[in-house]
Amino acid sequence: MSYDRTVRLPGTFGETVEAVRHALAEQGFGILTEIDVQATLKAKLDHDMEPYLILGACNPPLARQALDADRAIGLLLPCNVVVRTEGDQVVVQAIDPSTMVTLTGVDALAPVADEAARRLDAALAALADAGA
Repeated sequence: MSYDRTVRLPGTFGETVEAVRHALAEQGFGILTEIDVQATLKAKLDHDMEPYLILGACNPPLARQALDADRAIGLLLPCNVVVRTEGDQVVVQAIDPSTMVTLTGVDALAPVADEAARRLDAALAALADAGA
């Protein structure tokens, strides 16, 4: 089972992060959390790695619907979006919201997951179109 939606883009890491923020905002997502994995692993373990950022994206109306369907769904929220470098490309990966339904077995989450997927796909498509 694939659990991600992925696009590979040309450009710099910093430019791509800003484009991702904008594309997500256009689809009603705000960024609740931001984890700079590269900086954290360097500071805590003196480990060097490529730029790697985890953005916790949230669409409040969808989050509310998901929580109304299953209070424990907070374990799978927010929708994580990863921006990382791989060679000369920047990879943008979003969690596949259908994993909420698959993991929980709560059918009432399906419409929420479908709408979240539609919005995340639109954001990724906008990034791919801009990067082409």
